[in-house]
Formats: sequence, C-alpha cells, structure tokens
Amino acid sequence: MTSPVPDWLRPLYPFTPKSFTTPSGAAMSYLDEGGQGQGSDEAVVMLHGNPTWSFYYRELVQAVSPHLRCIVPDHIGMGLSEKPQDYAYTLATRIADVEALVGSLGLKKIHLVVHDWGGAIGFGLAARLPDVIGRIVVLNTAAFPSKNIPRRIALCKTSWPGTFIVRALNGFAGPAVTMSMSRRKLSADEKRGFLLPYDSHAHRVAVDAFVKDIPLDETHPSWPALAATEAGLRLFKGNPALIVWGGRDFCFDDTFYVEWRKRLPQAESLYLKDAGHYVLADANAEVVPKITAFLRG
Repeated sequence: MTSPVPDWLRPLYPFTPKSFTTPSGAAMSYLDEGGQGQGSDEAVVMLHGNPTWSFYYRELVQAVSPHLRCIVPDHIGMGLSEKPQDYAYTLATRIADVEALVGSLGLKKIHLVVHDWGGAIGFGLAARLPDVIGRIVVLNTAAFPSKNIPRRIALCKTSWPGTFIVRALNGFAGPAVTMSMSRRKLSADEKRGFLLPYDSHAHRVAVDAFVKDIPLDETHPSWPALAATEAGLRLFKGNPALIVWGGRDFCFDDTFYVEWRKRLPQAESLYLKDAGHYVLADANAEVVPKITAFLRG
C-alpha cells in the first residue's frame, strides 16, 4: 500500500497521488497532474534520485502542469511508494518499473526531467524508447560510469558501518537536507517534507540500497545496465536539451557537468556556481521558470 499525504504537508504538496503496481508486484505512488489530464498521450516525466522523492519536483509540477501533463513517480522504497524489505533495488529494476508505468499510461511522447540517480533511470528508459523522447532537462546527475565518488558516499556503500549509518542513524537522507543546499536553507516544513518517507530503519531500506547500487567497476551487478544507458546517450544528440547545474554540489561536481556538455553538445546550459545539489530547490526562483519555458517550447 502506498502512503497517504498527511494534512500538514498539503500546503507544500497539494496533490493526490495515484498508485501503480510494478511488474514485481509493489505499489508505486506517482503524480499525474495537469495538461489535458489522463487523456493526453504527451507528458513530462520527472525522475528523482536518492534520497529525494516526488516532493523534490513539487514547484516544477505546479508551474508546468497548466501546460503539460506531469508524471512523477516515487521509486519503489522511496517517497510514498511501498517499501518492501526484499525488493530487487537495482538500476535495471527501476528502469523496468518506470517503463511499465509509462506503458500503462499509453504515453506516446515523453519529455524527461532527471536529477541524481534519476539520470541513469531516465536515460535507461530513454534508450529503450528513443522514438518517444522529446525534450530533456538534466539536473546535477549522471548516466554514465564514473569512479568520482565522495568519501562519505563511499563509506555509506559499505556493509559496515555504511548500512548502520544510513538505516539506523539516518546518516544519508538526514544530512542531505542541509548539505544539498547552498544559496538558501530549507524551511522546517521543507526539511520535514523531504524526510517524511524515511522515518524508520525499515523505511530507509531503499535509501541504503540506492547507495549500494552505484556501480564503480565492471564487477558490480548494475554495471551492464549503466553501460547500456551510457551507450544510449548518443541517440539524443538531436533532442532539445537543457542542462541546469549547481556548481556547489558535494556529489556531482563540475567534472560531471563538463561530461554532460560533451554528451549533449546541442544543449542549452544554465550553470549556477553558487547552487547546491538540490538545484531545483536551492535556486527555485530562477530555475523553475527557466525549465517551464523550455518544456513549453
């Protein structure tokens, strides 16, 4: 069962999520907002990473939905989706989950907005459905292998003490609400919203699994899925693209930004040297209108 939206959150997250059962049988919570409603076969699909959820995109959904349908899933184990303890929390499964969702909605044209590990998921999906992909927005993410990983995240990848830090101490999602911001501080309710889904050891199962699923070499089980995702990037050099980048990202530093400029040479770029990893939240007043205008064409 997906979780309901608590009353205190509704001023910030004024949506009524829907539910979809993934091929593996888990309940995925997702937003389906705006445009021409469920009858429209064109939509913006926004994909979050770790440890965020659809809450990250709330302001962008409110800005874009009067013009285009917005589909925003919470990956299994994240957000308001079901949090099974024994799910296959791998890149391949996450791509398959989103592919099944968009297939069930009958989407014929998809515009992508991706952030963090949502980049690998989104471009993995795109590689499978290249003919339906339209505009692309890249926000502090990667969809290609890299050994450039901060020590604190490398520590969280370990079985010990990593799993204890992430699940028992909330040492990944908790610090992220501060570390991912640079221009401004999140309000108390914004922090509470980001952390809402991860309020117990059991509910942090996918936060831990997401970190463990970062492949650093060919021996990792998710390496083939990431390699296939990377190979598909060449298919999108002709798509309208926008790269919005926070230059004070503790995880996806400027080496990733430079790589994206090479991978998508046609892309417009908005580089914000003083914005952090949660660039959509940190520079919302500047970024949300820019992305909205781009998606509207």
